Amino acid sequence: MNKNSKIYVAGHTGLVGSAIVRALQAAGYDNLVLKTHEELDLLNQQAVADFFAKNQPEYVFLAAAKVGGIMANNTQPAEFIYNNLQIEINIIHQAYLNKVKKLLFLGSSCIYPRECPQPMKEEYLLTGLLEPTNEAYAIAKISGIKMCQSYNRQYGTNFIAVMPTNLYGENDNFDPQSSHLLPALIKKFSEAIKNNAPSVPIWGTGVARREFLHVDDMADGCLFLMNNFNPTKEQNNQGEIFFNLGTGKDLTIKELVDLFKKITNYQGEIEWDATKPDGMPQKLQDMTKMHGLGWKHKIELEEGIKRTYDWYLQKQKA
Repeated sequence: MNKNSKIYVAGHTGLVGSAIVRALQAAGYDNLVLKTHEELDLLNQQAVADFFAKNQPEYVFLAAAKVGGIMANNTQPAEFIYNNLQIEINIIHQAYLNKVKKLLFLGSSCIYPRECPQPMKEEYLLTGLLEPTNEAYAIAKISGIKMCQSYNRQYGTNFIAVMPTNLYGENDNFDPQSSHLLPALIKKFSEAIKNNAPSVPIWGTGVARREFLHVDDMADGCLFLMNNFNPTKEQNNQGEIFFNLGTGKDLTIKELVDLFKKITNYQGEIEWDATKPDGMPQKLQDMTKMHGLGWKHKIELEEGIKRTYDWYLQKQKA
């Protein structure tokens, strides 16, 4: 990408999109096309077609999606599959029709089978059954990968994809009804401290293992791929156009909660609710492909949580 290339970031107000915008701006890219949901409804096929025809972006980051934690995924499967499929179909097809030079699609590590061998390699996609609690979202994201693969093979497009692990950081969603695990913990611990609560309730047993990537590292990885990876014809034929994006390190939920207690200096008890689901037993990504290209994360988990927790506290004061 040239510094003056016209770049469209779909979903620029969310956790992922806003981090990509920050990374682009910090790197000197100054010709960004950004539209809020009010300005452009990505579920509206004609509106998306008109937008691409008028603006003619050269590069696209497809970060727009309906996302949420285990509760939201489990209770709103129809919304998760419809919204995400519609967004992907509209943007990827218009990118092809309008001859976008390159598109990067943001997927999710939940695309892998529930009982996937660990760490999860890209080649394990579609080798087993999905985790039931987020199956609808996962199928939508798998479809996005398959669209990119199919358009590359049939039309010679340059569409690639990344599968980030659990993300966190600035501009995350802290709504207790729809947030992911780490922002939910930030909210729980900050409120427990503010209210002098004797305990903090946590879903599950604490034995499930999770990997976390700071959203600024995610954005750095996306820019790296946009500038350093173009699939060969053989890679397109094999469907090797998507990459895991993570740290290659995980920990149990209990270890994560203990880390939160340390960072926040919370002195109360933890109430584990074993009647609530743990989700997938483990989600650790194999980072061999990205490391082989020369990319590695920079922000370690404790530092990243401290940064995000401090940002959240400042936001609450504002």
